[in-house]
Amino acid sequence: MTDTPSIPAPAEEPDTGHEPKTGSERKAGPSERKAGSEREAESGERRTSGQEPRSATAPDWQQWQPQRPEPPVWLTEVSPVTPAPIGAATLWSVLATALLSALLLGDGVGLNLLIVAVPAALAAYFAARNAGRRSRPWTLVWAFGGVALLAVPALNDAGLPTFLAIVSALALGSLALHGSRTWPGVVFGPFGLLGSIGNGGMWALRGLRERTGGSRKQLMPLIRGLVVAVVLLFVFGALFAGADAAFADLLGGLTPDVSADDGPWRFLMFAVGLLGALAAAHTAAAPLRWDRITVRPGRARGRMEWAFPLIVLNLLFAVFIAVQLAVLFGGYRKVFEKTGLTRSEYARQGFWQLLWVTLLVLLVIGLARRWAPRDGARDSVLVRAVLGVLCVLTLVVTASALRRMDLYVEAYGLTRLRVSVAAMELWLALVIVLILVAGAVGGRWLPRAVAASAAAAVLTFGLLSPDALVAESNVDRYERVHKLDVEYFQELSSDAVPALDRLPEPLRSCALAGIAENLAQSDGEPWYATNRSERRARDILATREVTDSPECRGTGDWIEYRGGIDVNGL
Repeated sequence: MTDTPSIPAPAEEPDTGHEPKTGSERKAGPSERKAGSEREAESGERRTSGQEPRSATAPDWQQWQPQRPEPPVWLTEVSPVTPAPIGAATLWSVLATALLSALLLGDGVGLNLLIVAVPAALAAYFAARNAGRRSRPWTLVWAFGGVALLAVPALNDAGLPTFLAIVSALALGSLALHGSRTWPGVVFGPFGLLGSIGNGGMWALRGLRERTGGSRKQLMPLIRGLVVAVVLLFVFGALFAGADAAFADLLGGLTPDVSADDGPWRFLMFAVGLLGALAAAHTAAAPLRWDRITVRPGRARGRMEWAFPLIVLNLLFAVFIAVQLAVLFGGYRKVFEKTGLTRSEYARQGFWQLLWVTLLVLLVIGLARRWAPRDGARDSVLVRAVLGVLCVLTLVVTASALRRMDLYVEAYGLTRLRVSVAAMELWLALVIVLILVAGAVGGRWLPRAVAASAAAAVLTFGLLSPDALVAESNVDRYERVHKLDVEYFQELSSDAVPALDRLPEPLRSCALAGIAENLAQSDGEPWYATNRSERRARDILATREVTDSPECRGTGDWIEYRGGIDVNGL
């Protein structure tokens, strides 16, 4: 009997947590195993790239998903860190800013801007301290500079200086929150506060949820306490006001008039104050890091290619300055006789061109620094020498432009526009001086110095007040030549009243008529929406009233005064 070989029982497969393989899978050949490994590799690549593995039944076009584009490198570098949770002190300061904005803003500009800025600055300070940020010297410079600029609307009445002061104060506040040092930081830092308007609100909501644990039981006691405090103040304040007239007058002067008609406007101001304070606090806790943007220098040029155009430009400047010196020492009369121009036409024709020269020189200096040769010490000396000579010559050209403006003012008097452009020319000259110093000692401080000089120029411009300067200059000119542009004075603000009050009657009343009418229309504004200049002007006009003289109703632009008023179309 033949023994039949016994078939051994299959060994048990280890429990791997997967379905057992079928017989066909165990008998798969090398080619099938290779295809399977390729499919697994493809599936792994799709999982790595964020795509789902393809379905065996759905077509490819249904399984395709667009990949999210990567953000630019510079945007990743400047992105802020995750801010620390908002603190209680920050929340209270934000709420105070919103309430003061609703109560004080909207009736005019004056001391109210400075009052609203105080709790907003405190909110930013508490948020920065909670985030572990330390105040640096330049941060204090920007902060105190912004506060000083907000004093301009509280002191003077002119519109342009007030506008420039408010915008500059916001820019300096944003620089203080960001702590910028480089050119990208100084240029983009003033606009960084705008990006935190939406983020600040979301940050505050997350902080409130974390502090209350998502429960209303912890938030309601605070709301009830605020409601009870408001009710108590209203009831007892009304009783005290009814008991004493002096207290009622004090309370009426301190409390703004709020009616149902201006409810939407007050709500809008509340929202503006709330979002603005939250944006400042969020920026202080997590500022955009603009200083991480690197501006790569351009390709270095050869000495001849770089220096030759600039040397030619310097020679052109030198020739122009030589001509100006010849005119200065030879007298302007020969120039006027030869060219046929009057003194005012000569001055007006040259000033604007020379102002553009100064602006273009700054552009040339920036481009020249970008492509300057950088091979060694000799190149450094060449760059400093050529650009230094250009800066010095530009300063002389600036002086010539200011001299032309002086001639123009001597012929036609001072106006707002002439004060403004002369102030701008002086600031550009200061920037060129800063560039000269930076070329000699190094320029890491230059971006912040230029920003600080701009803020100082705006502050000086606002404190001096162009309207006051215009009135003072024209009154002095009238005392010399007895000519006065009375119609132009109707457009000036209250800053001009002290100077115009020196004029004899009826010129005084003619010059002050428009200003007195504007003050009468704004009479009754609350104390926080007026300025020192308006109060002083009201006191002057109350002491000496403006009379309605028929001689003021002339049709000419200029009034020549010689014992009376003659209207001349000069």
